[in-house]
Amino acid sequence: MVAYDEPCVVPIKRTLQKIDYQNQTCKELEEPCTKRVRPLGRVTSLANLISPVKNGAVRRFGQTLQASFRGDGRSPGVPQQKPCSKAAAPTPPKRRNSTLWSETLDVHQKGTFSTKEIKRQEAIFELSRGEQDLIEDLKLARKAYHDPMLKLSIMSEEELTAIFGDLDAYIPLHEDLLAHLAKATGQDGTVGQIGKIVVDWLPRLNAYRAYCSNQLAAKALLDQKKQDPRVQDFLQRCLESPFSRKLDLWSFLDIPRSRLVKYPLLLKEILRHTPPDHPDTASLEQAISIIQAVLADINMKKGESECQYYIDKLEYLDDRQKDPRIEQCKSLLCHGELRNKSGTKLHVFLFTEVLVLTRPVTRNDRHCFQVYRQPIPVQDLVLEDLQDGDVRMGGSFRGAFSNADKAKNIFRVRFQDSSQGQSHTLQVNDIFHKQQWLNCLRTAMLTQKDSTFPPPPPTKNDG
Repeated sequence: MVAYDEPCVVPIKRTLQKIDYQNQTCKELEEPCTKRVRPLGRVTSLANLISPVKNGAVRRFGQTLQASFRGDGRSPGVPQQKPCSKAAAPTPPKRRNSTLWSETLDVHQKGTFSTKEIKRQEAIFELSRGEQDLIEDLKLARKAYHDPMLKLSIMSEEELTAIFGDLDAYIPLHEDLLAHLAKATGQDGTVGQIGKIVVDWLPRLNAYRAYCSNQLAAKALLDQKKQDPRVQDFLQRCLESPFSRKLDLWSFLDIPRSRLVKYPLLLKEILRHTPPDHPDTASLEQAISIIQAVLADINMKKGESECQYYIDKLEYLDDRQKDPRIEQCKSLLCHGELRNKSGTKLHVFLFTEVLVLTRPVTRNDRHCFQVYRQPIPVQDLVLEDLQDGDVRMGGSFRGAFSNADKAKNIFRVRFQDSSQGQSHTLQVNDIFHKQQWLNCLRTAMLTQKDSTFPPPPPTKNDG
């Protein structure tokens, strides 16, 4: 399944030790092609097929996979078979265990707990199971994606480090929480107190600041590498394998971030089913405050990193476009693709202190943004909300006489002093995105106005 392109699904050869039904596979290779071929239903990871390195079968499998990447479509050592009249059924994706805590109890045990306590234990169990799932996914990302691509020279070690970051370093962090939860679990399967455990553990999640801050650059590099046919072919084969659960590589790399934002919800759910007089109540409230502060800090660092990422990709045609306020910005409020009055696609960035219009360009396979016209400082910005049909968009001769070209979802930005630069009529895709842009622009203008004109100091009350 991993290394074949023929219409007839051919089982991987018997030298791969970790396929536990290899004898059946060998028999199928000897039988006529008209016989239905069993799908490789129990191959759970590419890592099972290519580790450890010293194994001779591994080296041969690496050669097999490399041969398929060269485009020969066949694996050495496997006899050529005639096309089958029937294709093998696709292997179903691996499913996660969705057992509830209450389903692990027998009828007698379940009767000894109140409904509220069962719901509390269900919430704690969900937290614990989620940690286990996260650990499995972090290990899978390394074994099924990172290591094979490195061994097969599909990507360089530097590229893989930039994309995967330090995923391995976070596994012990979550294993430690699982260990503490296991220690707190009684013989009846319940966790008595969890509050102190999470209060002590949650601050350690600050370790994710660097990983989350690098996600934008990692995603951009991964998208760029997908243009390489060998990378795309490898990732597609992984996606079609059962271990992926139909998730692409980026879904696995983004799992830590999505897990982080779930912690407040999980803790609130545990607190909701915890009696007010329970020893955990105060600790859980404290834990919720801790995780919210951790997420706020990670989000701030991530925003600063995203802002700097785009600033570094700006390309200036004229030194007069280089507004010093751009380099000083620490936050990107809004950005996206819009069209100007002539129909040209622009990528517009609203930083805290300046609005920058750009045109996306590519220089030696590097994507960057060429600054278009003069950036507009927010303190000098004038915003006009235009009604549908007020302006005709498009630069064609026919468009000048056609009512069909009357634009919708448009607004205009300009300098207060028209001599400093021209105005820009911009169009977005729909009313929802137009409203988002208007809200962001108005908020930025109001914030800049408040910082320029601070409120007067309070007067003393002599009475």
